[in-house]
Amino acid sequence: MKLPPRDATAYFKKPDPNKTGLLIYGSDAMRVALKRQEFLKALLGANAEEEMRLTRIQAADLRRDPPMLLDALKAVGFFPGPRAAFVEDANDNIAKILIDALADWQPGDAQIVVTAGDLKKTSKVLKAFEAHKTAFATPIYDNPPDRAEIERILSEAKLSPEPDAMGSLSELARVLDPGDFRQMVEKITLYKIGDHGPLTAEDVGNCAPTSTEAEVDDILHVVAEARAGDIGPVMAKLQAQGVNAVTLIIMATRHFRTLYRIASNPGGQIWGVRDRDRAMRQAKSWGAAKLETALTVLTDTDLTLRSAGQHAPTMALVERAFIRLAMLGAQR
Repeated sequence: MKLPPRDATAYFKKPDPNKTGLLIYGSDAMRVALKRQEFLKALLGANAEEEMRLTRIQAADLRRDPPMLLDALKAVGFFPGPRAAFVEDANDNIAKILIDALADWQPGDAQIVVTAGDLKKTSKVLKAFEAHKTAFATPIYDNPPDRAEIERILSEAKLSPEPDAMGSLSELARVLDPGDFRQMVEKITLYKIGDHGPLTAEDVGNCAPTSTEAEVDDILHVVAEARAGDIGPVMAKLQAQGVNAVTLIIMATRHFRTLYRIASNPGGQIWGVRDRDRAMRQAKSWGAAKLETALTVLTDTDLTLRSAGQHAPTMALVERAFIRLAMLGAQR
């Protein structure tokens, strides 16, 4: 059966131990792996490997020794509880083995959990799971975690975020790889040991990776300080380093939101920036009214970049927006 992504989130939290199995597939191996870990933990509990209730099988090994999957399904261990046979990196080379295993599966057998890359609609493996009455197939897309997913991750880590912290985390989730985002949450968890207060945006800023921000700091300051003539060379350098257009817009939006917050509340607490004095000078130079206009420009550019009908070079669109902002900032 097909398991749409909107239903997969709930099913991964509470799997049915009586189902035959699950196929998780997608082009981003890290996202697929994280979802597989989440599912197996919910299905088997935290000690499945120690209790030998989880059998791991590489697709290449299974191709050389087809009976090993059926043996894993039927084997009865010493420890009570649900069992699973996990087949990693599946493809159509082992399709017949998986199809036979699905056909031979009986209640009480271990569940068949399979991960794969970006399968085509014609894939025999995909068709087998989609056609099966008690097995599921679900795709994992390259979309960043949504608010519900972030809240679930924080809940597992026993972190209670303030609204501003959720905003910071949502922005970071859009620019970090899933594995990097998880590592950041683990770092935040360690950072908050002994601190029973809510998670603040300052906490997030103190634990956020600095590499991505450091690469774009130069262009953010160039734009915020109205140095339009320096934008072209810095943009060329960033493009050569592999920084993409969406990342630049996201980071610029975060920077200008910080400036707007400072300009709107000059005596308030400043967080989320490494050079507070420089940020204060920039905010004072712009003023709240012009910063509102700047955020509108950035939002419009972000929407244009994500538009399905957009075919212009993305870095050129961002550079044009930055020049427009620098000229706006130079106005007195």
